[in-house]
Amino acid sequence: MHIQSTWNHFLPLICLLISSISFAEEQPVRYDQVNLSAQASMEVDNDTLIAVLYAQKEGSDLSALTDWVNQEITSALEKAKATEGIKVQTLGYQTSPIYQQKRLTGWRVKQSIRLESRQSEKLSQLLSRLQSSLALESISYTVSNEQRLSVEEALVKQAISAFQQRAKLVTTQLGHKTFRLIEMSINTSGQPIQPMRMRASMMAMEGKVSAPSLEAGSQRLQVNINGRIELQVQ
Repeated sequence: MHIQSTWNHFLPLICLLISSISFAEEQPVRYDQVNLSAQASMEVDNDTLIAVLYAQKEGSDLSALTDWVNQEITSALEKAKATEGIKVQTLGYQTSPIYQQKRLTGWRVKQSIRLESRQSEKLSQLLSRLQSSLALESISYTVSNEQRLSVEEALVKQAISAFQQRAKLVTTQLGHKTFRLIEMSINTSGQPIQPMRMRASMMAMEGKVSAPSLEAGSQRLQVNINGRIELQVQ
C-alpha cells in the first residue's frame, strides 16, 4: 500500500520529465547563425511642391472678422480650382480671443489652405496672385507617391542582391558550403517634408506681388535590409 502511494506521488513528475525531454528533442539545433545588413539608396528629384497660405484678421467684431476670412478663403479656393494641375485643401479654422491685462479686447480669426502641384511654374504664378490677400506660411517639397514606390521597388531589388552577395561571402569565408535564410526585414526611409517657413515680409501685401522663386531640389531614398542566416555544411 505504501509503495503504491509513493508511486502515485512520483508518477506526475516522471511524466513531466519525459515530456520535457521529448520537447527538447523536437527543437531544431541552431548553430553558426550570422546577422547581416545591406542597403541601397538613390538621390531622387522632388517632384511635388506644397504651399500653405492663410487669411487672418483681428478686431472687436467677431462676425465681421469671420465674414472677411470666409470671403478671402472662398476667393482663393476659386482661383486655385480654376488653375489646372493644382490640388487644393482647406485646413484648420481658428478663432482666438485677444486679451490685454486679463481683459478681452478682441478676436483673431484665421483659416489656412494647402496647395499641391507637380508644376512649379503654375504654382509660383498662383502664389503671386494669392499673396495680394493671403499670407504665405510655408513652402515644402517632397517626392510623389508614384515616384517613391517606383524607386523603392528598384532599391529593394538592389538591397536584396547586396544582402545575398554579403551572405555568400560570409559563408565562404567561414568555410561553409551554403546558407539558409532564417529571417529578413525590409525598411524604407527618406527625408521627411521640411517646410520652409516664410518671414513676415512674405505676408499678404496689397497690389501686384512678384512670383516667388521655387527650386524643388532632391532627397535621398534608402532601403535597409536586416536579416539572419544559418551557415550549413552541405
